[in-house]
Amino acid sequence: MAAPPTAAAALGFDPNGADFIGDPYPVYARLRDQPGLVHYEHNGWWLASRHADVDAMLRSRQLGRVFVPKQPYERFAPWNLVNEHAMLEMEPPDHTRLRRLVSHAFTPRRVEQLRDRVRAIADELVDGLVEAGGGDLLADLAEPLPVAVISELLGIEGEERDLLRPWSNAIVALYEPEADASVEEAAITAAREFTDYLDVLIDRRREAPGEDLLSALVQLQVEGDRLTRNELVATAVLLLNAGHEASVNVMGNGTVAMLQQGQWERLVGDPGLAPTAVEEAIRFDMPLSVFTRTVMEDVTIGEHELREGQVVGLLLAAANRDPAVFDAADQMDIGRSPNPHVGFGAGIHFCLGAALARVELQEAFTTLATRVPSLALVTDPPRRASFQFRGYTAVPITTGDG
Repeated sequence: MAAPPTAAAALGFDPNGADFIGDPYPVYARLRDQPGLVHYEHNGWWLASRHADVDAMLRSRQLGRVFVPKQPYERFAPWNLVNEHAMLEMEPPDHTRLRRLVSHAFTPRRVEQLRDRVRAIADELVDGLVEAGGGDLLADLAEPLPVAVISELLGIEGEERDLLRPWSNAIVALYEPEADASVEEAAITAAREFTDYLDVLIDRRREAPGEDLLSALVQLQVEGDRLTRNELVATAVLLLNAGHEASVNVMGNGTVAMLQQGQWERLVGDPGLAPTAVEEAIRFDMPLSVFTRTVMEDVTIGEHELREGQVVGLLLAAANRDPAVFDAADQMDIGRSPNPHVGFGAGIHFCLGAALARVELQEAFTTLATRVPSLALVTDPPRRASFQFRGYTAVPITTGDG
């Protein structure tokens, strides 16, 4: 008779526990040491934590994304809409069609053309930190930078930009494994308001298209195929939510880690390390903890026999610290190369915005290292009470004599 599966809770896996949220990596090490997948009885997930397993399951076509609408459907309709029409929640052929269309407008060339503008925005934001002698790295740089970039991409101007960050924060809060009624209501309201705003913006772009990405998506037609209204809305929401959350947390997590791990001085001495520093920041303290996939048909991956209908929680942060793949996995090395982290996913769901995130983060790290070489933490920053989105609530810094 087969031994019962190991229970995640017995190994310390507690997505709501303060100790786990503060430092989940010892628990992830225990999960990786288990011979099979670990069962999280609270929601039925099977947890994969080794790099080889996570990478293979991200790429397997026998596993897929299955969006389960929040119920009751009518109550959650605004939030459901921006998710069920997003490519992140789709599988072929719908995913293939949508990604193909969006990729025609959101090209690497368009992203790279933004680099000078991203650098200028980062420089302007760092001006404020330098003039004040410090501040909150998140509120003063990490949060406004990606919002400004996404706003320019979508052609959003003026005070309307101030609406984006609160909408994004409220919508993504409902992705947590457990969310209370107040979180639900805030997410529903934000999704409704964002959708209503985008409807107006899309109509404007149809009547008077500009040079922005939203205009390109609205006008786009490939072999007679166009994005529907719901797809346009969901794509714009996804660009904001995914780009905003990831960039903010990598910038915060990465800077804190470099300061605490003796790597900041190394970046200051050689700002040309910014590209590899970005990759290592993603690997070392991954901003997105888990990516779920559903088994579409029975399949064996590695040593694991997966059954149709099982939900697998791919622990990206655990995979990124796997010593079987990364030497000195628990140490930060901003010159690490190669660095096969799974921070941007793999397979057909590899992050469409990876190139944009890299531009933003490279320019932010370069600007900080060049202009604020004496940057230091004022206090140990408080962790955000979130399992899904790993980050800080604030990162108080001083610019020192830089």
